[in-house]
Order: sequence, then structure tokens, then C-alpha cells
Amino acid sequence: QLQLVESGGGLVQPGGSLRLACAASGFTIDYYTIAWFRQAPGKEREGVSCIRSGGSTNYADSVKGRFTVSRDNAKNTVYLQMNSLKPEDTAVYYCNVKRGGVYDVWGQGTQVTVSL
Repeated sequence: QLQLVESGGGLVQPGGSLRLACAASGFTIDYYTIAWFRQAPGKEREGVSCIRSGGSTNYADSVKGRFTVSRDNAKNTVYLQMNSLKPEDTAVYYCNVKRGGVYDVWGQGTQVTVSL
């Protein structure tokens, strides 16, 4: 039973920082690509970042230079450090694992709200 649980969201002021965590169970993340997605009200889900088993990373242009994805294999957890947050970063953030060419292990997500 593969599960991913997102946590760490909350309310933060513009320019602030937040760290999200993605805790995996039922599998070991070491050998998989883990990705972060987000979905804002009225918008389609979009990819934010991913980290591959070898440690290489990828970022959407909108977050490059502000967000950093990392993994702690010992804790079976992936993190997303978000700095210099903007109101347009407001969304529900999800993590997922790529299996058989698709991302299909969706959790409940964690809400990030950037506002004064």
C-alpha cells in the first residue's frame, strides 16, 4: 500500500518561507522520482519540482531560484523549501511518485496561503 502524506503548509506573509514535507510509506523513495505539484482555485494542476533517485532536480520557471527540493532517504521523506514566497504561490501542494510512467499516488495535499 503506497502512501504519501504532505505536511508543513500554512499561512505566511509575502517574502516569507515555508518547508513542506512528503512522508512516504509502503515503499522506499531511494529509487524513485518524487515530484511536487500544486493547484490553485480555478487553475489546472501544475508541476512545481521533482527530484530523481540520483539526486538531480528540476523546477518550474516560476519557482526557480526560490524553491529547493531535497530528500532524506533515511527518513523516507522529500522536502520542498520555499523562500521568497509570493501571493501567486498560494495553492494546495501535493507530492507524488512516478510509477509505470504516471503519477498516481495522490495524497490530501497541504494548503499554502501567502497573504498579508
